[in-house]
Amino acid sequence: MSEEKVVGIVLVSHSAEVAASVAELAKGLAGGTTSVPVSPAGGRPGGGLGTSAELVSAAAASVDRGAGVAVLTDLGSAVLTVKALLAEGDELPGNTRLVDAPFVEGAVAAVVTAATGADLDAVEAAAVEAYGYRKT
Repeated sequence: MSEEKVVGIVLVSHSAEVAASVAELAKGLAGGTTSVPVSPAGGRPGGGLGTSAELVSAAAASVDRGAGVAVLTDLGSAVLTVKALLAEGDELPGNTRLVDAPFVEGAVAAVVTAATGADLDAVEAAAVEAYGYRKT
């Protein structure tokens, strides 16, 4: 699969368990796809709550297949961590994008859309569209 260009997805949460669970949920709801590389980047390297630039950078490198990397975050400092990495310019793969989308619904939409072979713009659009999902 590493020869095929596909958008990779990184899920950044303050909790390793939350990031891993959302990754599992998104892949499962996308039909158990293994074609989309999804990596959770949650918590601190030694455990505990927080965000880690090192974990985000490693996760992004692990999912980069040449079609871009979509990064979704849960809360404020996770956003700040990703923005700082993007500003540094050399910490994340080229064509990495912070996606302003709801964490769970956006992750599912991103993975499902990436599984169709869509480009980074389409993956981002699908994730952002999740803000409009109605529950009533």
